[in-house]
Amino acid sequence: MADRLRGEIKQRRPFASVPEEAMLNILRTADTVQRLVAEVLKPLGLTLTQYNALRILRGAGDEGRACSEIGERLVTRDPDVTRLLDRLDARGLIARDRSAEDRRVVRSRITEQGLGLLDEAEGPVRALQQRLFEPFGKEQISALIEALEAVRSGSR
Repeated sequence: MADRLRGEIKQRRPFASVPEEAMLNILRTADTVQRLVAEVLKPLGLTLTQYNALRILRGAGDEGRACSEIGERLVTRDPDVTRLLDRLDARGLIARDRSAEDRRVVRSRITEQGLGLLDEAEGPVRALQQRLFEPFGKEQISALIEALEAVRSGSR
């Protein structure tokens, strides 16, 4: 089992350290999960980042969110949130308007069409989540979450 990643990436030499092997496993796993989610979302014409942005805007409700707030909340960073929102707006999935208090701020809100597409996407995404984590019990999943959060907190 310890040599599984080495086989996947066709590495002949042992890893330089256990932390190196752990980091590469995290990166390989993240890539796999992102690819699988992308496959689920592709038939709906959504990318993972667009799906994430729609979820953020659904949570924001009628208040909506400014571009910078959306960027801060995205699971995976996107250097051009404005263009991401432009694409969602062009499809009628979000609506944008200038703040009455500060004309420099443009707030985005999810539309009914966006909510409908998000509802349509959530079933397949949940099915994928179930499939990926089916072999694990709640305690194992909680331990995994704690471990991943500890890795992220070490990055600060």
